[in-house]
Amino acid sequence: MFQSIFVVEDDMKMAKVVKAYLESAGFSVKYFEKGKDAVEAARKAVPLLLILDLMLPDTTGEEVFMEMKECGDFPVIILTSRSTEEERLAGFALGADDYVVKPFSPRELVYRVKSVLKRAEKKDLVSAELISFNDGFLVLDGQRYEVKRQGHTVNLTPTEFKLLYTLASHSGKTFTRKELVEEALGYQFDGYERSIDAHIRHIRQKIEDDPSEPQLILTVYGVGYRFSGKRDA
Repeated sequence: MFQSIFVVEDDMKMAKVVKAYLESAGFSVKYFEKGKDAVEAARKAVPLLLILDLMLPDTTGEEVFMEMKECGDFPVIILTSRSTEEERLAGFALGADDYVVKPFSPRELVYRVKSVLKRAEKKDLVSAELISFNDGFLVLDGQRYEVKRQGHTVNLTPTEFKLLYTLASHSGKTFTRKELVEEALGYQFDGYERSIDAHIRHIRQKIEDDPSEPQLILTVYGVGYRFSGKRDA
């Protein structure tokens, strides 16, 4: 079945403009004014990509995000008028792939959609290798996009997995934020480097015994991050 981009936006005028530009770029688009309607549609057919406004009339964008992610694996672009750095980083911490602040250029949004989809297709950036650390404490499966901590599955977003896998497969190497974005995600745009901190914080909460005193993903102050786990033979 041909997948569509879902646009969840209560501003009908803006949604029509977004829909028109995306369709002119060759995409199939489904528009939803209410988040709950989008969730129901996703349960029947997983979208190619989700463009989500955080301010909705019937529910919060965050709730829609989490419910739709239960339906399958697809990239998400958050579309919102919230413009502070903290709010943008919070969006990335949810697992969003990009964040577009209103007002915006529809042409730029189309460009970002294409960039996010291109990145999502680059699964070859992660090898199919299975790697294990600290006597099996942490195991990463590059083929299944699966992480296990002490035998229990850890739920990471695709972006979080790629970041963790890149760090772990180069254990001991220090990455700058820019290098980590380019190596793990395959592209770079202004402002994304700062979101890496939010992603790393989220990953630490899932794999570290004490996220406030990380032992696996270390911060190299003034530079970036390094994975310190000992790889099993």
